[in-house]
Amino acid sequence: MNIYFSCSITGGRADQAVYRLISDTLTTQGCQVPTAHLANADVMKYETAIAPDEVYRRDTAWVEGCDALIAEVSTPSHGVGYEIALALCLGKPVLCLYRQGRAVSKMILGNRHPLMRVHAYQEDQELINLLLGFLPQVNVMGDLSSQSGDLIQ
Repeated sequence: MNIYFSCSITGGRADQAVYRLISDTLTTQGCQVPTAHLANADVMKYETAIAPDEVYRRDTAWVEGCDALIAEVSTPSHGVGYEIALALCLGKPVLCLYRQGRAVSKMILGNRHPLMRVHAYQEDQELINLLLGFLPQVNVMGDLSSQSGDLIQ
C-alpha cells in the first residue's frame, strides 16, 4: 500500500518525533511511504535545496499515486492543507491526526467528506492504534469513492 504522509515542514518541526513514529509505523506495516524523509530531523536542509516548482510537481505526483494520505495536523501548515484537499478531490482516503489539546483548523475539524477521518490522540500507543485501525479501511474507502465518484461535497 502506498501512503502519502503529510506533515509540517516550514510551519514548525516541534512534532518531528511524532512524524518519525508515524513514518516508522507505516513502513513496519509494509507500506510504501514516498514522504518518509519528512520525518528526518534534517529535512529542512534537503527541502530548501529544491525549487518550489519541483516540490509542487513531485508532491502532487506522489499524492496522485498514493492509495491514501495520512496527515499529522497538530502544527498548522498551508502545504498540508493543500495536500489534504488534493487527496480528497482525487478520491483518496484521508486520515488527519492531531495531539489532543492543540488548536486545529476548523476547515479540518469540520470537514464531513465521506473519505475524511479526523482523530485526536494523547499518547504514542493511541496514535499507533489509530494508524493500524485506518490501514485496513483504505481499500474499502477507496472502493466506495470509485463507485460514487465523490469529490469535495
